[in-house]
Amino acid sequence: MSSPTADAARVIRRYNAFQLFAGLLWWLPVFYVFQRSAGLSDTEIFSIQSIFYLAFCLFDIPTGMIADRFDYRRCLQAGAAILVVANVIPVWQPTFAGFLAQFLLIALAHSLFSGAGSAYLYEYLQRTGNEASYQGAEGSARAWTLIGRIACLPAAGFLTAWWGPSPYVLSAATCGVAAVIALGFPALPATGPAKVEPVWPALVGAMRSLVKAKRLMLLMAQGIAVFTLVRIGQANLFQPILESKNLPLHWFGVLMAATTVFEVAGAARSAVLARFGQIRVVLALTVLMAVALASVVPLGLVGTMACLAVFSLASGLAFPVQRKLVNQAITEPARRATLLSIESLADRAVCALVVFIMGGFLARGAMPEFLVALAAAITVAMVALAVLVTRSRDRAATKESLA
Repeated sequence: MSSPTADAARVIRRYNAFQLFAGLLWWLPVFYVFQRSAGLSDTEIFSIQSIFYLAFCLFDIPTGMIADRFDYRRCLQAGAAILVVANVIPVWQPTFAGFLAQFLLIALAHSLFSGAGSAYLYEYLQRTGNEASYQGAEGSARAWTLIGRIACLPAAGFLTAWWGPSPYVLSAATCGVAAVIALGFPALPATGPAKVEPVWPALVGAMRSLVKAKRLMLLMAQGIAVFTLVRIGQANLFQPILESKNLPLHWFGVLMAATTVFEVAGAARSAVLARFGQIRVVLALTVLMAVALASVVPLGLVGTMACLAVFSLASGLAFPVQRKLVNQAITEPARRATLLSIESLADRAVCALVVFIMGGFLARGAMPEFLVALAAAITVAMVALAVLVTRSRDRAATKESLA
C-alpha cells in the first residue's frame, strides 16, 4: 500500500486528533451510576437512552443533507461546539430533564458527525489520489479515539467519588479542544461546479440511489448489527453487567479501559483481514461479538473480562472494514453524507427498538435470556446476509458476462 502524500498525511493526523478529543466522554463508564445517584430510576434511565436513539433518527438525514449541500467541515465544527454545551448541562441540572437535554444535544452533535466525518475523510483522500489510505486512516482514527479512552476512563470512578460532576466538566473541555481542531480542516479540492439540489428532490434522489444499490443496502444491514452490538455492549449493558458482578465503582473505568486496549489492537490491525475476504470476515466477527456478549452473564468476573476482551477485539477489527465497504459501495459521491446518515438513522432506530425491548427484560431480571435471544437473532441474520450477498454477487457476474 502506497504512503499518503504530505498534505493527506496532515489531514489524517488532524482527523485523528479530532476523533480523539471529540470521543473523550469521561463520564461514559459511570453515567448510569451518576444518574441513579441523582435519583433517576432504571425506567427513566433507559427511557432517556431510547429517546436518544429516536432523536438520532430525526436528526440524521437532515444533518447529512446539510453536510452534502454545504460543507462537511462546518458540520464537524458545529457538532463539537454542541457537545461542549451538552456536557455542561448535568453539572447544573442533574435531573431527568437535564439528562434528557444532554442526550438530545449529544444526538444532534453525533448526527452532525455521523455522515460528515467519514464523508470528509473519504472524499479528501479520493480527490487527492490517496484513496488507498482510507481504511488505514479510518482505523487509526478509531484507534486514537480508543487510546484516549484508555488513558482517561480509568479515572472516571475516582473523579466521580471526588466530585460527581467532574467527568462532565472534563468532557466539555476536551470537546472544546475538538472544536478548535475542526477549524483547521482544509477545504476539499474542487471537482467542478457544485450542484445544489432542492431539499426534497435531494432526499428522494438519495433514497432512489440506495434502493438501486442492493449491495449497499446489504452492507448497511450488516453495519446495523455491528453498531447495535457495540452500543448494547459498551454503553447500555456494560455498567449493569459489572454491577451484577459486585465490582466496585472505582474499577468500572479501569475495566472499560482494559477492554478498550483490545479494541485498539483490532482497529489498528484491521487491514490484515483483506486477504480473507472482507465481507465474509465482518459477518463472522459480528457473530463472534454476539456470542461473546451472551456469554458474560453466567460467567464469573474473570470470564466476563475475557468475553468483553474478545467482544472488543472483534468490534475493533470489524469497524474500519465495514466503513470502507460501505463507502466503496456508494455510487453517487455527491450524496455520500446523506447516504451515510440514512445508515446511521437505521442504526439508531434498531438500537432504540432493542433498548426498549431490553428494558423489559432487565425489569424482570432476565438479562441472560435477552443476550441469548440477541445472539441467536444476530447469527440467523448474518447467515441470511451471507446468502444474499453471495446471490447478489452471482447476479452481477452473470450480467457482466451477458453484456
